Formats: sequence, structure tokens, C-alpha cells
Amino acid sequence: MNKLIKQIIYFSLRHRYFVFFMTAVLAVIGYFSYQSTPIETFPDVTNTQIIIITQWPGRSAEEVEKFVTIPLETVLNSVQNKINLRSTSCFGLSYIRLIFDDNIDDAFARQQVFTRIGNADLPENVQTEVDPPY
Repeated sequence: MNKLIKQIIYFSLRHRYFVFFMTAVLAVIGYFSYQSTPIETFPDVTNTQIIIITQWPGRSAEEVEKFVTIPLETVLNSVQNKINLRSTSCFGLSYIRLIFDDNIDDAFARQQVFTRIGNADLPENVQTEVDPPY
């Protein structure tokens, strides 16, 4: 390791103008890179997520799972660029979270979800809501 450092120092002293030139080139490249880098105060690092909350009051978790969550999952499985679909069913409530690729626009994802929800075969008195973007 000592020999390598000595050779670097020897090369740098012997070829001063080349080292100064390369240092200037790197400084100019660094300056232009710094100027063109976008800096956001609060960058958004989350994926595009859509949350669908469906209420069916007075029903057990098993009924909600069978008649609400499973039909919605079946319909929403065909959504494009979906990474993950997770659902939870509890007393009178179905909670579905769709996670999309990083490069998917929120409006495009919401349009697909709204289109698919309209095709679901859900019982009467079921209130389906899509959470607003955050």
C-alpha cells in the first residue's frame, strides 16, 4: 500500500499540468452537476397508494370478507402497474390498500380504481369510499 501511494505522489509531481487540468475539469463538472440537481425541501418518497374503505354496518367480519372484500379484491386484481394489494376485514368494515409502481401517476391509478370498483358485484347498503390523496 505504501508503494502505491508513493507512485501516485511521484506521478502527480512529475505531471503537474495534467493534474491541475484534471482537477479543473472535475471542479467544472461538479459545479454544473450541483446547478442541475433538483433540490426539494420535502421530497415525496412514498409510493402511489390508494386506500378503499367500504362500510357495511351490522355485519360480521366473515360476511364482510365474503361479500365485500373478496369481490373487490377480485375486481381490483386487474389494475395495471399494481405492486401489492392488501386487505383487512373487521366488523362492518373492509379496508383495501393498493400500492403501485413508483413511476405511476396518482390520477391514472385513481381512474383505474374507480373504473374497477363500478364493476364489482356488491350487496345493497354498501358504502365504498376512496381516500383522497395525501
